[in-house]
Amino acid sequence: MALALRDVDEVIGDYTGRSRVVLEYSRLMKTMVDAAKQPGFTVDSWAPVAALVNVAEFERVGNFKEVMSWPEYAAFLTAWASTSEWECSFRRITEAGGVVLLELEERSRVGDHTSVVNSATVYDFDEAGKITHLSVYLQMALPDPEMLGSYEGIGISG
Repeated sequence: MALALRDVDEVIGDYTGRSRVVLEYSRLMKTMVDAAKQPGFTVDSWAPVAALVNVAEFERVGNFKEVMSWPEYAAFLTAWASTSEWECSFRRITEAGGVVLLELEERSRVGDHTSVVNSATVYDFDEAGKITHLSVYLQMALPDPEMLGSYEGIGISG
């Protein structure tokens, strides 16, 4: 049975603690991706998202097993967001200990390319309640090889 999709804004009030932080992270990502098209948007514009993150300890393992620190991720997001449209719908969230698993349907458009993916992202937290690690897992159709160009120069883990 498929889970019903809902807007993150509809469900965020139902959650507290780390689950609420993860949902706020998702809401902020949408806000920032939209704002990235405005003049003057820079890596520093991600400060609202960075406030939820332990930037000194942060590590993101992405779609293609690429590993990024917070500064690398913020730079990547800045380049991506300035040319992309992105939105998501909530499927499910699960919290256990210092870990939250968020399942979304994510929709994006970069130029003429559109995609719809199912994502499951694992968020690890430190004792202070800051995000220290993201592991991103996707179900998607094979991407157009041209779309992979934005990953050039990004280290891929084994």
